[in-house]
Amino acid sequence: MSAESSRARSTKETRDRILDVALDLLGDDPDAGMGDIAAAAGVVRRTVYGHFPSRLDLVRTLTERAVTEMTAVLTGADAADADAAWSEFVARVWPVAHRYRVLLALRRGEYGEAIHGLLGPVDELLADLVERGQDSDVFARHLPAGMLSQLAYGVVFAVADHDLSNGPLGARAATITSLLLLGVPEARAIALVGDQP
Repeated sequence: MSAESSRARSTKETRDRILDVALDLLGDDPDAGMGDIAAAAGVVRRTVYGHFPSRLDLVRTLTERAVTEMTAVLTGADAADADAAWSEFVARVWPVAHRYRVLLALRRGEYGEAIHGLLGPVDELLADLVERGQDSDVFARHLPAGMLSQLAYGVVFAVADHDLSNGPLGARAATITSLLLLGVPEARAIALVGDQP
């Protein structure tokens, strides 16, 4: 292996470590600074700034990573019924929900516009799914699809935020709660999650 490819691999590993640490640290404290992230990642601030020239660049990269993962989850859901597709989406996004819950907090802060813009594809996919459910009388119509999808999506992250220590709530609670908010009858919501933990 050449020194150049070894150096490139090391650079990528450092960048990925900074991103992983930033997600954890910002999840605990959305106001954490670049110095805090550098210290937690075991690098100097200059290294963090070498990869991400500003805090906004770091947040954008985290958001882009989240969009990629969540879009893959949403487009991979293949259930025919909208409520079953939503249930599948929550089950598949749950393992990364803890990691990306910080984006909801950051979306309400100084980077809100940038994050909102980057999350657009996920928002559109969720709204399309909810609209499909409304059109087939599976989901309630008391709110527009875009707003209803955001509320149901927010519930998933709210449960994740309160379930940080792998407490008793989990994906099952997030799925049932979000389906209830979407207007799915309780018996159907419970049946959809089956024996999901």
